Amino acid sequence: MQNLSDISVIKSVLNRHGFTFSKALGQNFLINPSVCPRMAENCGIDENTGVIEIGAGIGVLTKELSARAKKVVSVELDTRLIPVLSETLSGCLNTEVINADIMKVDLHELIAEKFPGMRVVVCANLPYYITTPVITLLLESKLPIESITVMIQKEVADRLCSGCGSRDAGAVTACVDYFARAKKLFDVSKGSFLPAPKVDSCVIRLDLRKEPPVVVEDEKKFFRIVKAAFAQRRKTVLNSVSSSLKISKETVSAALESVGLAKTVRAEQMSLENFAALCNRLEAAGFADGTINQTAPNRTKGGASNGINKQ
Repeated sequence: MQNLSDISVIKSVLNRHGFTFSKALGQNFLINPSVCPRMAENCGIDENTGVIEIGAGIGVLTKELSARAKKVVSVELDTRLIPVLSETLSGCLNTEVINADIMKVDLHELIAEKFPGMRVVVCANLPYYITTPVITLLLESKLPIESITVMIQKEVADRLCSGCGSRDAGAVTACVDYFARAKKLFDVSKGSFLPAPKVDSCVIRLDLRKEPPVVVEDEKKFFRIVKAAFAQRRKTVLNSVSSSLKISKETVSAALESVGLAKTVRAEQMSLENFAALCNRLEAAGFADGTINQTAPNRTKGGASNGINKQ
């Protein structure tokens, strides 16, 4: 059996298939033999579990998942890696590689077709450049999955696992908090990869919630407000939400005051509950698709609506 964490083996396999690393695809292959077994052990799989892997690389993590799960489906974007994986995964009979872009795959259909009657989890070494889009997609798609275990850039891991109301929080933090419980598992140094990236990584696990911890009137509007609040981090929520969503400062200021928040509050100071309360208050004021409805009851002295044309 090939040791896919051995540099000489990796180079031999890649040379045999004429493969060269792509910076555009953020390809860094693991050469630390302890990382993938730890990921596979900590992602919550057993012989009744189906696993979706995103980006197989040369199959190091794939083989570890295959040895523990009932079935593994790996979605690999790089067509050049398909023949490589045909060689390295030749003994993994419960593994299937799909050459596709994860952002364009119908994951509900994939799960229904490939994992009937199974528990399903996601486990992947994500390229840095698609970390946030992929995690957001997995969470917002409301897939029938139990958890997401991924290795990502350490700085991003800090943000995802920090929780709302912390200095490291961002819009994606609120998304994670809303849909899942996040925890860091272990750090991975940049020297664990070939070629070595410029930053360290971290493995995290997101356990999906059955129900969000807060109640919002409209999820789509809730996340629009969250993203608007963090869009200009140096500004207050009042200024950032007002300018990003074209809502009058008077309306946003009144909403903040009504839910007990200061006009000077910044996004990183707000809890998930604060964001939900603000969203629901703006919803009551007529917030719809980035503006305040012209029929909203909140009006200026002159009788004109506080709403401004949509973006």
